[in-house]
Amino acid sequence: MIRAILVDDEKGALETLSGMLSLFCKEVLILGKASSANEARDLIKEFNPDLVFLDIRMPFENGFDLLESIDSYTFHVIFTTAYNNYALKAIKFSALDYLLKPINVEELQRAVSKISKIAVNKEQYNVFKAHQLDHEHEQILLPSKNGFQVVNYHEILRFEGERNYTHVYFLNGNRLLVAKTLKEYEELLRDYGFFRVHQSNIINMKCVKGYINGRGGKIQLIDNTQVDLARSRKKEFLTFFKSF
Repeated sequence: MIRAILVDDEKGALETLSGMLSLFCKEVLILGKASSANEARDLIKEFNPDLVFLDIRMPFENGFDLLESIDSYTFHVIFTTAYNNYALKAIKFSALDYLLKPINVEELQRAVSKISKIAVNKEQYNVFKAHQLDHEHEQILLPSKNGFQVVNYHEILRFEGERNYTHVYFLNGNRLLVAKTLKEYEELLRDYGFFRVHQSNIINMKCVKGYINGRGGKIQLIDNTQVDLARSRKKEFLTFFKSF
């Protein structure tokens, strides 16, 4: 069973969602319902749910405020809202899904099914969760909005920080937004050929194509991206580069 809490300041919306889950998502066990962020916080503390259906616009504290007030959480989040302009912010909170009201039954079922897909890889996830890196297979776990991805870290071109989030750029041109800070990846990958060249960028040193001299200078990567090199890191970068 998927243990869930429903959070919405509108009683009618709570009852509608509760009824839909009971009829169409029988794998979901509703532990409790909250009409405010304060009530939700208490329920989360009491039950430690697997899933929270979370309204965004609520009085006093909205759904994002609630999540930011919790130091760390292990539950998945499905946002429910009547407004479609919060999608990007929802992704930054690694939301499992984002449902627009009135909620469509098929979209609800699809969102809930994502947890089951994640559970299939739960054993693998737990191994990676402890270490984040699998040195033997040269893999790294990257949490994404749908769960997580395990990739070969040699396929990563660079990391670019954005506050508490990080954009991961791949050699094939793809990009992934993860809810981890750049500092975490700096510490994790420092011994595996990655170097923090600037406050906002970590690069794969094997992907360096050239260097343009300057006060700090610019580093050209194999995709022709140019990344600023902080003046304070110039000497260390050039020393590190010579070892490749």
